[in-house]
Amino acid sequence: MLFGKAHVDRYVATDGAEGHDWVNGSPTLILTTTGRRSGRQRSSALIYGRSGDDYLVVGSRGGSDFHPAWYLNLQANPDVMVRVKGDVFPARARTATKEEKPALWKIMTSVWPDYDEYQKKTRREIPVVVLERV
Repeated sequence: MLFGKAHVDRYVATDGAEGHDWVNGSPTLILTTTGRRSGRQRSSALIYGRSGDDYLVVGSRGGSDFHPAWYLNLQANPDVMVRVKGDVFPARARTATKEEKPALWKIMTSVWPDYDEYQKKTRREIPVVVLERV
């Protein structure tokens, strides 16, 4: 099973032929953000879902009490790059609103049911992030 930098590297090298389908067939994309302090490009492999034309990812960090670095980065700069298999495109990232989150959370837990358990492990509100192609 690929994870971390090795996952990103194989995904990019194979246009997702290796790495798109992850544990239990969960689909992954590569999200590239700009480091909020370093200004460097940072790429993460993340499980995704879809809502219409938008891609969805979850800032779970496995139920940690702290947001993942990629989420903090996109809060500072919401202009990101997304790779789904060989399709690479710019997107604008935003945190789902309180009103839209329940429906989007349901989509994401249908893809990765453990998100519900992660939320139980932390007092932090785990965000759903909407990636809108620009």
